[in-house]
Amino acid sequence: QVQLVESGGGLVQAGGSLRLSCAASGRTVSNYGMGWFRQAPGKEREFIAVITRNDGRTYYTDSVKGRFAISRDIAKNTVYLQMNSLKPEDTAVYYCAADSADWSTKERDYDYWGQGTQVTVSS
Repeated sequence: QVQLVESGGGLVQAGGSLRLSCAASGRTVSNYGMGWFRQAPGKEREFIAVITRNDGRTYYTDSVKGRFAISRDIAKNTVYLQMNSLKPEDTAVYYCAADSADWSTKERDYDYWGQGTQVTVSS
């Protein structure tokens, strides 16, 4: 079992950057496909990015490709989401999640979730 705690959210102007962190405890992040999701007000939670368990490949939803980057530091047992060129439509609560399988873009495949961190992008 793994516990996940997100941090790094906040208020930023459009065009700015933030780096979210997801600190894991209990088991190492290399045992999981690690994903980031987000949920905007009034919308369903959506997949953003994943780094695969087996070989650290990364996949992104189209709306963040070229702007966001997911990475993991196994020594620190932490997963990151670097977010650049932020837009007001990126405003949401961002969640880190762990998938016991290699990787997935589907919320239902993730076994463990953090509590979320708020990101607000002003225009």
